[in-house]
Amino acid sequence: MAILGTLLKKGIMVRESLEQLYTSPLDLQKQELRNLLIHCQSTKFGEAHAFDEILTSFKGDKDQFYQSFKSQVPVFDYEKIFDEWWHLAKEGQKDVCYPGKIKYFALSSGTSGAPSKYIPITRDMVKSIRKTSMRQILTMSKYDLPASLFSKGILMLGGSTDLKKSGHYFEGDLSGITAAQIPFWFQHFYKPGKRIAKTKNWNDKLEEIVKKAPDWDIGIIVGVPAWLQIMMEKIIEQHQLKTIHDIWPNLQIFVHGGVSFEPYKRGFERLLARPLYYMETYLASEGFIAFQAYPNRKSMRLVLNNGIFYEFVPFIERNFDEDGKMKPDAETIKIDEVQENKEYALLITTNAGAWRYMIGDVIKFTSVEESEIVITGRTKMFMSLCGEHLSLDNMNKAIELVEDEMKIDIREFTLLGERADSLFAHHWYIGTDDSVDNNQLKERIDHHLMSLNDDYKVERSSALKELIVSVFPSNVFYQWMESQGKVGSQNKFPRVLKKEKAQLWKNFLAEQNLQAS
Repeated sequence: MAILGTLLKKGIMVRESLEQLYTSPLDLQKQELRNLLIHCQSTKFGEAHAFDEILTSFKGDKDQFYQSFKSQVPVFDYEKIFDEWWHLAKEGQKDVCYPGKIKYFALSSGTSGAPSKYIPITRDMVKSIRKTSMRQILTMSKYDLPASLFSKGILMLGGSTDLKKSGHYFEGDLSGITAAQIPFWFQHFYKPGKRIAKTKNWNDKLEEIVKKAPDWDIGIIVGVPAWLQIMMEKIIEQHQLKTIHDIWPNLQIFVHGGVSFEPYKRGFERLLARPLYYMETYLASEGFIAFQAYPNRKSMRLVLNNGIFYEFVPFIERNFDEDGKMKPDAETIKIDEVQENKEYALLITTNAGAWRYMIGDVIKFTSVEESEIVITGRTKMFMSLCGEHLSLDNMNKAIELVEDEMKIDIREFTLLGERADSLFAHHWYIGTDDSVDNNQLKERIDHHLMSLNDDYKVERSSALKELIVSVFPSNVFYQWMESQGKVGSQNKFPRVLKKEKAQLWKNFLAEQNLQAS
């Protein structure tokens, strides 16, 4: 890692980064799709969908390969691809959607639906994740960092590396699967270390980390904001510190992903003696999709040449129904057809056997030329009871503005849609440990949403009759997650709760006899 620090100061770039820098996005993506089709031509999926015919189309006109791919391979959501294909790999069959047997399945956090999802992880996918991780590390040459930082520990707060053996395969969090296979040269720097990383119980793991914290010299922390904040609070309390820098003076970087950091930022920074560099990643269970390449940008660079082919579905009513489900005749486009500042749902084809797979995320291009994106929401995690079209991006921004305005720390929040007589209501559940005036909180959330979203503003004067705000201690949200088996690691509290999930939340509050303040 000391050598890595020297390379960073010299601005060294790996071949894949240079290739993306000097090649058109379409050429890179066309090559990725061709490679995936060739590699998977003899799989059951490849034979069923005439990959050999698709491959001949690559000799044709510019768009012929894509038209052939679309005509031969249907779009899949999780239920469709699992029921038709992935369950065969889970049962131990080989060469289903990708050559060989699938030895690992990542359990997704399942924020959009009730059960966890089983996502296949191949050796090629793990290699791709490592390569992209190295590319992100090397972008740190653009930051004002001392070479000595890269001799410090890297604390990765992830899932257990003690994976569950289930017949023909192992299952666990993606973070646990990848951490269990870290290169030998990285093990010296990796914290909390192999022994603690194997701990299955989240609370036990947290206690072990808190206990060992003084023994480590941490320079970089990696994980989901909510759980890292809880960890740091416990370390500060246990060791009677003022800030986390009292115990980790060399801490300079926080690598985060999976959820918008902005609503957490105010509370997070209370635990620091000085600012950190925040680096965002887009690492999903289905692959490493993008990472923040520049310190002065909030966007991330889409990775175009490392095992994933992308398609984009304009996130508009013509393509999606009111529940966020893609319509059968929805328009799909490739990377050379996207436009800046328009929302797209992502379809991905990967080197783990996902084919035209609806990942569920909605993104927006901030720069088409540089393939820079931001995540704006989820296809199913939005609220539109009566045409208000409230996005996750709107919600996060409104909460961020309210925090800054009222000088409070909102640790968690979620939104439910309800009836209000013959009309509709939004019910916000807010998790904060600060004293707050409910009426003022309600008024400011409403005010900022009307400023951010014209459709919301219109509906607030007609069909959207009520805005209800219930405030609970933040721990209530984590208790509910624990009751759902979603505590710790990569799990995030859903920002929108619908149908069964909404009822489970209400039942939990009633059973615990919890009263909103």
